[in-house]
Amino acid sequence: MFRLILFDIDGTLISTEGAGVKAFAQTSAEVYGLPEATKGMTFAGRTDRALVELIFNQNSIEITEANVEQFFKAYLERLSHFLPTDNTTPLPGVLEWIETLRQKQPAPVIGLLTGNHSQGAELKLRHYNIWDEFEMGAFGDKTPNRNAVAQEALSWAKERWDDIRPEEILVIGDTQRDIECARAIGAKVLAVATGNSSIEELQEFNPDWASIDLLAENLPQFVLNEKQGGLKDHPVLSSTLYVHIKDYCRSRLDQFLDTAS
Repeated sequence: MFRLILFDIDGTLISTEGAGVKAFAQTSAEVYGLPEATKGMTFAGRTDRALVELIFNQNSIEITEANVEQFFKAYLERLSHFLPTDNTTPLPGVLEWIETLRQKQPAPVIGLLTGNHSQGAELKLRHYNIWDEFEMGAFGDKTPNRNAVAQEALSWAKERWDDIRPEEILVIGDTQRDIECARAIGAKVLAVATGNSSIEELQEFNPDWASIDLLAENLPQFVLNEKQGGLKDHPVLSSTLYVHIKDYCRSRLDQFLDTAS
């Protein structure tokens, strides 16, 4: 049974239509006179601190705490303006699965493991009305190393439970870096293809399970992958096969949450 379930934010819980990328770009242009600073940069899975340091390194700006904080202050002031006013709904299945997790006995702690700045995470998740769903969080404003953020989450878990094992932690994310940071602390990982990576691309990094999204009817796919070796190499079930095992899959969801770890 998982004691701690850690969600990534962008591409896993919500889609902000690139709000963070746009706010980084506007900050670079307006505050630092660098309109091309973010061009060609890969944001997915990186910490916000890593992104700031990359911009600074590429433009000969000294990396000091004062300079980094100046950037973050300007970024956070702009972030809300780019959050889509016509979209305040989390990605498919998110709210339903969180509710399912809360009904477990005992219920796992639900938290965040993200590269987002802590205040940026709150701004985004309050916009989508789910900030209060999470008891704890490990964030990406203090370190450029995503694995170090995962270590922070593991340290929190060890303070909460003296006897917790890393495999009792489940990390859910949509990028290679989510998979890698879970591996860095010995946690289990569910990769979801709700971001920019396809399920085939995510499978290349050997997550424990993979799903096309967090909808209940799709989550049992990785139950079968784990329990039924014959389906291990087929993370996306065909629609025909799905019709035949739909009811069976639904009955296995609770069993997965209790026994997968």
